[in-house]
Amino acid sequence: MAAKGGSEIKRCAWAQNDPLMREYHDKEWGVPEHDSRALWELLMLEGFQAGLSWITVLRKREAFRRAFAEFDPVMVARFGEKDVARLMGDAGIIRAKAKIDATIRGAQIFLEMRESGTEFGEWAWALVGGKPIRNKGAMPAQTPLSEKVSKELKLKGFKFVGPVIVYSWMQASGMVDDHAEDCFRRMGA
Repeated sequence: MAAKGGSEIKRCAWAQNDPLMREYHDKEWGVPEHDSRALWELLMLEGFQAGLSWITVLRKREAFRRAFAEFDPVMVARFGEKDVARLMGDAGIIRAKAKIDATIRGAQIFLEMRESGTEFGEWAWALVGGKPIRNKGAMPAQTPLSEKVSKELKLKGFKFVGPVIVYSWMQASGMVDDHAEDCFRRMGA
């Protein structure tokens, strides 16, 4: 992506080489997302990434969406043994039974929160005071806040929500702005 005068636009180093990662960085990563369903989907996908690279999940994201009913929590919460067997046979997704089970349970928890009057998006953004945290300097893998959020998610019953996964989710959803100081996507840049 070139700027006026032919100079290259500056972006985060991790998004330089792969076209899919570059597009994800330029259009999605770090953009504040407030929609409860979209935030839940992103958290579930971050869980599937555990032990793998994000590009693996990103390449399979559309297959995940098809397999998990477009991440409609109402539909996913009803998945049973036949659905788990179908998902375990779907080569388009990451076939890890524990992660599939965690996504189904995550949908049920999402709905339980909603039924108790707590919207997932409002809950998540309240954790950062309603606006993105802007970091400077080296990007951490986790923070005291991601450790706190991880504990809260685990208390609710979510799985695959360790502090590193949670921090990655917070970055991706725009709750934390960790774009490089010279990146064109940095808030206020």
